[in-house]
Amino acid sequence: MERDTERMHLGVYAAGTGNHVAGWRYAGASQSGEDFEAFRRIAESAERGRLDFFFVGDNLACVPEEHPGMVARLEPFTLLSALAPLTRHIGLIGTASTTYCQPYSLARRFASLDHISGGRGGWNVVTTSSPESAANFGLDTLTAHDLRYRMADEFAEAVKGLWDSWEGGARIADPETGVYVDAARIHPLDHEGEFYSVRGPLNHSRSPQGRPVIVQAGSSESGQAFASRHAELLFSVQQEIDAARAFRRGILSRARAQGRDARWIRVLPGLMPVLGGTEAEARGKLDVLGRFVDDSAAMHLMSDRLGYDMSRYSLDEPVPDLPRSEHIHGYVDVHIARARKAGQTLRDLYNLFAAARGHAVVSGTPEQIADMMEEWFRARACDGFVLLPAYFPAGLDEFVDEVVPILQKRGLFRTEYEGTTLRSQLGLPVPENRYSAQRASGTGQVKRSRGATSAPTLHHT
Repeated sequence: MERDTERMHLGVYAAGTGNHVAGWRYAGASQSGEDFEAFRRIAESAERGRLDFFFVGDNLACVPEEHPGMVARLEPFTLLSALAPLTRHIGLIGTASTTYCQPYSLARRFASLDHISGGRGGWNVVTTSSPESAANFGLDTLTAHDLRYRMADEFAEAVKGLWDSWEGGARIADPETGVYVDAARIHPLDHEGEFYSVRGPLNHSRSPQGRPVIVQAGSSESGQAFASRHAELLFSVQQEIDAARAFRRGILSRARAQGRDARWIRVLPGLMPVLGGTEAEARGKLDVLGRFVDDSAAMHLMSDRLGYDMSRYSLDEPVPDLPRSEHIHGYVDVHIARARKAGQTLRDLYNLFAAARGHAVVSGTPEQIADMMEEWFRARACDGFVLLPAYFPAGLDEFVDEVVPILQKRGLFRTEYEGTTLRSQLGLPVPENRYSAQRASGTGQVKRSRGATSAPTLHHT
């Protein structure tokens, strides 16, 4: 069984300047990645539409030629923690790099977010591919792609171990007996690996949802291998329904080979919906945005995504034969193959990256957009979508007000939230704590904390 539900999942990728490279120039659009009120409105609109999650990316360098939303932006943990008390149900997913952090500090930050939000936190795992970021952390060169993923694999294992270091019921807080914790239910990690050494335990009790949801967006071979071992939600780049179906099927197969239950993995491609009362009106919006594009910014964005300086090529010639990029060749595979199949020029790719950073763009009436989404979902090409509105707030508000009701009427999307955690929105089970599982099964020695003086009390998660 490849999917446990016939209801799609939807999230919004929140970029303060809009996801289109020129979205900030659209009439009435938010123009800053540092405007908290703009993000608050995005989160509130998404929750009004019963979306599963609010997702923010991150950047560890300032590159003026980059997408405007990445040049100056709020730090994800700060933003999501501020939004947590202003929302009640929607998941809060933030990006954090394994290359420029330590497992203990990252595990603690996401555990804090999960406690503050009542179990709505999610970690988008990235390894960071920009040389500018490396220079900001004292490195002369960027760590090689495959090595970054080897490090990330160990990093994720350590983080999950730290999130498990407190069993459920470990914090007793009994004023009558004066017992605050059951020390036998708090476990040091004692991780000694190739790249990291982490003693633990974490100074956080067990998360309200067991542990934060792990999200990943890599499409390279190393990225897919990492996702098959760790990711519960994949944010993918897809342009064609058949390729999307093959990608999802491949990820689920890889996960099963790792001993995972494929029912508990969600694959959501990015989608930029541009709505209009008619097809012509929707196309007109895209045309307006296209006229606003700054050529240098769009060229830098395409070069960054493909891994090469594309300014050396003519935009009006066929797409050139590019060797695989060392750090993001998954994008090359998807977009070069599609462009050649369609007989496109490099300008067509250029316009695609300007619009949605390589993700699919669909324009049309609300019914037409709902039709496309339903087709992909029913074909098992995806489990839903990560929405990338071209501009905020109207781009999301229009989707919530005009497309969501159609999906609800067709029985494809929820009409009310059925839980309060991100896992409940995604239909994912609470992970079993490894120590509680050992205790319940009676197999294996339960690791005890240093200083524990009594046998553990049996409280199962």
